[in-house]
Amino acid sequence: MSEVLGIIAEYNPFHNGHLYHLQKTKELTNAKYVVCVMSGNFVQRGNTSIVDKWKKTQMALANGVDLVLELPTVYSVSSAESFARRCCKNSRKS
Repeated sequence: MSEVLGIIAEYNPFHNGHLYHLQKTKELTNAKYVVCVMSGNFVQRGNTSIVDKWKKTQMALANGVDLVLELPTVYSVSSAESFARRCCKNSRKS
């Protein structure tokens, strides 16, 4: 069975550190595919993204991500603590 790596990111914009992270994580996990859940036009704490969500998606796909899914705005504009609280609360309902 193929390994799939899941990443939550902003890539605002995508840079060499992100590329290193992707390459190294794929290497360490032996993942064949990368799914990235990424913020759209608004990022953490409600700031506007430097580049639009379509360009961020193009950059991610061009650098090794296989599938990009948009993180709903209600999550992407939250602080890290609020994001974690909401995700944990929602995962317990499943």
